[in-house]
Amino acid sequence: MDDKTKDKSINNHLQYLLQVIGGKWKLPILCILTKKEVVRFNELKRELNGITNMSLSNCLQELEQYKIINRVQYLEMPPRVEYSLTENSKKLIPSLKGLSDWAKEQMEIDV
Repeated sequence: MDDKTKDKSINNHLQYLLQVIGGKWKLPILCILTKKEVVRFNELKRELNGITNMSLSNCLQELEQYKIINRVQYLEMPPRVEYSLTENSKKLIPSLKGLSDWAKEQMEIDV
């Protein structure tokens, strides 16, 4: 594989990754779901200071479409919906931890 093909492949994979977990709120949502196995909508909203209902709803829908989170709706009154990480997304957590560690080191260097 030549360098141009390799660069294009990396670029496509990184673009896909950013499409899946990029944006202002998706990583914070994943961090919350990493700490707590199951979270309800209002609990997420309380922990994400400044997020609107629409933004949270859109982010959760996108993460569900990419099979990053599970959404379970219980047929009871009042309605209850719970969110959790999928088994597939749990494979992503060590990589995110590595990126977080790198960022922490970089911030210390930049100071």
